Amino acid sequence: MKRKKIKIWYDEEGDYLEINLKKCKDSYFKEVKKNYMKIINKETGEIAGYAIFNFTKRKERFIDLELPIPKEVLA
Repeated sequence: MKRKKIKIWYDEEGDYLEINLKKCKDSYFKEVKKNYMKIINKETGEIAGYAIFNFTKRKERFIDLELPIPKEVLA
């Protein structure tokens, strides 16, 4: 079974968290709710990741995101 890597990047100065599920060259942000964005692959329209602005300033400590999980993981 091939493993998928999830890359997580945090910019402390900008207070910005990015979760990358797939590598893509050309993408855009689509707002889910204030300061929560989906990163969409322009070529395929698939979710390539998520971005969270003002990450440490959030009142809520848990973030509900629906991540696509490959079928192999569920089996």
